[in-house]
Amino acid sequence: MNNYHFNKDTIAALATAHGSAAIAVLRLSGSDAISIADSVFGSRSMHSKELHKQLSNTVHFGVIHDDEIIQDEVLLTIFRAPNSYTGEDVVEISCHGSLFIQQQLLNLLVKKGARLANAGEYTLRAFLNGKFDLSQAEAVADLIASNSAASHQVAMQQMRGGFSSKITTLRENLVNFASLIELELDFSEEDVEFANRGDLKKLIVTIQNIVVRLVDSFEVGNVLKNGIPVAIVGKPNAGKSTLLNTILDDERAIVSEIAGTTRDTIEDEISIDGILFRFIDTAGIRETNDTIESLGVSKTYEKIHNSAIVIYLFDVHEISRNELVVILDDLSTKLNGAELVVVGNKIDKEDLEYTKKEFFGLGEILFISAKEKQQINELKQYLVTLFDSRTINVTETIVTNARHLEELRKTNIALSKILEGLSQNLAGDFLAIDIRTALNHLGNITGEIHSDELLSNIFSKFCIGK
Repeated sequence: MNNYHFNKDTIAALATAHGSAAIAVLRLSGSDAISIADSVFGSRSMHSKELHKQLSNTVHFGVIHDDEIIQDEVLLTIFRAPNSYTGEDVVEISCHGSLFIQQQLLNLLVKKGARLANAGEYTLRAFLNGKFDLSQAEAVADLIASNSAASHQVAMQQMRGGFSSKITTLRENLVNFASLIELELDFSEEDVEFANRGDLKKLIVTIQNIVVRLVDSFEVGNVLKNGIPVAIVGKPNAGKSTLLNTILDDERAIVSEIAGTTRDTIEDEISIDGILFRFIDTAGIRETNDTIESLGVSKTYEKIHNSAIVIYLFDVHEISRNELVVILDDLSTKLNGAELVVVGNKIDKEDLEYTKKEFFGLGEILFISAKEKQQINELKQYLVTLFDSRTINVTETIVTNARHLEELRKTNIALSKILEGLSQNLAGDFLAIDIRTALNHLGNITGEIHSDELLSNIFSKFCIGK
């Protein structure tokens, strides 16, 4: 994906997902989009509809033909530059969703002069044509990949410019002082000071506080985007696989009375009240001489360490109060900051009030029957309460992109150097170096500063047609 700054040819691609469907949409973008479409589109009698004379944002019914052969009846929509997704002339063709038809029409558009689009090239052109900045362009990919209400909200907020507007404001405030510092360098022989050092320090502290909050928000943003990892752990035959299947409402894991059936981790996702949870069924924790099972137990401890929530599931018939105390004390040393949820299983075989008395005083314990699906909804709701609902607010700015996180961390380092330089009364030329560094890293986020290599890396991860 090189030299996109200069590549003005017309591109074509399937904009809908690959596969058979009721309809499919093919998209053309570029200076020749309308003329190429005009050469293959006409009325049922194949008379030209002279698309170059048609208004923008209009839809036309007709046929796509290759010389005298009609390929399909379609709806064709015209978007004229600059009022289109890419900022160029765009034509979208809604055809029947046969795989054969899709390929025939795409081949025809290429035959008439279009080029097959690269991954993410439509959004790249939109960025280069100033339709939105780089962080908004990346949010398009997040919006397409969103699989929960929370991740959808965050992606929408970022695509509409919530994150980029905050970064732009920070950068503009810093640019004002940078210009004064640069002006001082022009008058270095006069030893004048245009930038008030006290005001500059206050500004840097304010910007740094905002940057730190954005960095800290990534932990929340990452789980919103990829799902909250929840490890289900416990002794063999505690009912972990049954619980996973019940939560997912699917026979995802093998259930057996034989201890040690699960020897590797099994993962699947489900959205609960708009929040994506990634549940991980793990091997039962016990001492074993079985090499394969031992590897599974090691993976269990690894998942405990990397999870945000750990469900410790125990069979209320097979464990004593004292044994549970020892297990939970040991488990608490391995959580790495995760929330621990203690769940007693198989209450369908036991007097619940008697069971509650047996384990009374050990903290909050949820009692369920995974097999009979008792109290499962209560468990789900409890998991939701563990995730701070205030963070799922579209008015808040949450960082979900690892590239943005890295640039913010580098910005924070540069801001710290500026503060250090101010405390040491360094000359303006030294301060200017660190200010420029901070500005560059903030500019990398929104694309005010970018390279072809950066753009290639970002947009190559998009799907074709977007």
